[in-house]
Amino acid sequence: MSIRVDPDLLLEIKEYGDGEVETCFNCGNCTAICPFTTDDYPFPRNMIRLVQIGAKDKLKQSIDPWLCYYCGDCSQTCPRGAEPGEIMMSLRRWLTAQYDWTGLAKKFYTSKAWEIGSMVVLGLLVAFLALFLSGPIVTDQVELNTFAPVHIIHIADLILAGFLTFFIATNVFRMHKNIMWDGMDKKVPLKLYFTEAWELILHTLTQKRWIQCDEDKEEKEGISKWLTHLLMMSGYGLMLIMVVFFLNWFQTDEIYSFWHPQRLLGYYATAVLLFGSGSAIWGRIKKNTQLHRFSHLSDWIFPILLLAVSITGILIHSFRYFGLPIATYYTYIIHLAFVAPMLVLEVPFGKWSHLYYRPLAIYFQAIKEKAKQEQASAKTAPASAD
Repeated sequence: MSIRVDPDLLLEIKEYGDGEVETCFNCGNCTAICPFTTDDYPFPRNMIRLVQIGAKDKLKQSIDPWLCYYCGDCSQTCPRGAEPGEIMMSLRRWLTAQYDWTGLAKKFYTSKAWEIGSMVVLGLLVAFLALFLSGPIVTDQVELNTFAPVHIIHIADLILAGFLTFFIATNVFRMHKNIMWDGMDKKVPLKLYFTEAWELILHTLTQKRWIQCDEDKEEKEGISKWLTHLLMMSGYGLMLIMVVFFLNWFQTDEIYSFWHPQRLLGYYATAVLLFGSGSAIWGRIKKNTQLHRFSHLSDWIFPILLLAVSITGILIHSFRYFGLPIATYYTYIIHLAFVAPMLVLEVPFGKWSHLYYRPLAIYFQAIKEKAKQEQASAKTAPASAD
């Protein structure tokens, strides 16, 4: 089968991050040292080669960049300093843009003005609408649900959930088309999507492949990447569920006791989001690990937004607890101004999308391998007697 070559592919990929693709001479050291590579998925070497020859369609059909968890071993041992780990990171950003039919992901990843400008504009728009649509301002006591009626906020949450579901689903469909339709010679039996679904659930909930990236490390600073990602995901998911589906219970003017589930769940989500976002930002400031040596703008935006949402959430709770109505109301508006771009822009088009693209890639990998096994068994099975 012929491969269509795009001579501008290398320059296009370089827009999405660092890495010296052109200096790589395909020695294979990166593939040999990676714990995740196999004969069927010999990355990063194979991915770098596809970029060098301009095989754009083959790259779009690949799941290899999602199977890399950036342990950094390949970059640390590369004899040419090509930074293969960072190249794989650039390819993940590029693939995110390929799956996105709106073109927004590409603009966010390749233009600082677009990414920062869109977040500022959306945040200001949400703040303006919150002020314009707000209810009466009660100043003798805190009445947040009078200022921001919970039924109106809940309707907005449901609209937002529908928006996110639509864009995530359509982008995931394009990912599936590239990998499972365009990237397969033979049709995959439908039953495999059901029998291998446990892989999707397992890796979505546990993020357990991060452990394998850490297990061979001789030195570890603090908690592992796996636990950090797992805690962040659990806190983010919990907060999203409470806000979208249980807002009437979560946003209330009643002050519950410390041991009430509403407060304990909120404290847990806030604590792990503070820890995760703070760790990510501190790591990128210090640059003491391979993962943090290079920082794209998108690597900063998401943890900064998470940190801002967590801090403003803490302030709202504190102001309510101490009976400061004006401070509560206006901090709530600032909180919404950070929440909106984090959900509307980062979840379907930015860094957060890696949390569902990675498990999906592992799921598709399991389906493809199972289909390959069944096809091999069918070829070797003896013909039935007449």
